Amino acid sequence: MCCWAGSSRALRVVAVTLLLLGWSGAASSKVFLTVDEALRLAFAGSKVQRRTAYLTKEQVKRAAELSGEEVASALVTYYQGPGGFAYFDTHRVRTLPETLMVVVDPQGQVKRIEVISFREPEEYMPRGNWYGQFQGRKLDRNLRIKTGIPPVTGATLTVRATTGAVRRVLALHQVISQGSEGRNRP
Repeated sequence: MCCWAGSSRALRVVAVTLLLLGWSGAASSKVFLTVDEALRLAFAGSKVQRRTAYLTKEQVKRAAELSGEEVASALVTYYQGPGGFAYFDTHRVRTLPETLMVVVDPQGQVKRIEVISFREPEEYMPRGNWYGQFQGRKLDRNLRIKTGIPPVTGATLTVRATTGAVRRVLALHQVISQGSEGRNRP
């Protein structure tokens, strides 16, 4: 008789525990960088200030209109360093989340993108050079899939989610930068 005979209850307990701890079964889901590591990459170890913007309903609506994406919260946390602002955007790709750091320069252009975590299987991730095409891009009508952003076979949902996240971050940055009476200004 095998040592596992009669232990189905124990296996169920292990399975439930793994699910409660957030294990999705996707062996390739991964955290690539911590927030601190990403900020060090973005700002070369310089001093970074954490900032919080409290958007009005009108600002949330305006950011959603500009980006064409849902803006889930009026509370926006971002980081200001020399020559730019870092925003962290967590969104769903297919069924699991991805977190990106999008660094925006003072002119409102993408300076850098880093994948912080990707919970979907890694084969659904575009290669690094695909992310590089966002550098220098601003929020305009060409920042869309098939218009200015090429699709990637096998990673369609990731491409869609990433492009939406970049549009959302650029719209939020624009709205925060134009905050009334200097309030919420990066």
